[in-house]
Amino acid sequence: MKNGKEPDPNVVHPIAGYDKEIYVKPTVQNPNIVVGDFTYIADSDFESHVTHFYPWSRDKLIIGKFCQIAAGVEFMMNDANHQMNAVSTFPFYTLEGWDMPAPAASDMPYKGDTVIGNDVWIGQNAVILPGAHIGDGAIIGANSVVGGDVAPYTVVIGNPARMLRKRFDDELIALLLSFKWWDKTIEEINSLIPILTCGDLEKTRKELKEKV
Repeated sequence: MKNGKEPDPNVVHPIAGYDKEIYVKPTVQNPNIVVGDFTYIADSDFESHVTHFYPWSRDKLIIGKFCQIAAGVEFMMNDANHQMNAVSTFPFYTLEGWDMPAPAASDMPYKGDTVIGNDVWIGQNAVILPGAHIGDGAIIGANSVVGGDVAPYTVVIGNPARMLRKRFDDELIALLLSFKWWDKTIEEINSLIPILTCGDLEKTRKELKEKV
């Protein structure tokens, strides 16, 4: 407990006197955006970072717990896409005066839901494209463009994003994925902070093995 307060996932502003960082979950209005506890963004508004997302959109944006979303990040949803199986990509049907009905859903590119795991750090100005799946503990480098799957506990960079390295060896990654610290109670997580923030990974490995 810090300053006599317990962490509260339903508080919008988790830093007293500072409104440029918010917990996302209590601010979300769109029912097709699902965000876990304690995920934050370095901004005063989250939904403006979710683009091409309309009342008729079929997809969802699903983000886990304890994610860290930097300023300028964009989640681009499926309705950004244009028809690509014809000779023109121009969306006549969306604009007044053009005699074109909306294309069939099967004629439009559709990548499905965008899913972000838990404890994911998304760097400044990264773009997450429709249908991306980012695993738990991944790090997305600044200005990266992610359009596919990112394995848990990997670092990806670039446009298109490519894996730079795994964060840890396979054994430690497996331990973390099994342990799922983000699903523990607030009291348990508070007690785990010395393990979760320890730079001695062998010590962390040993303690996790005792707890899994």
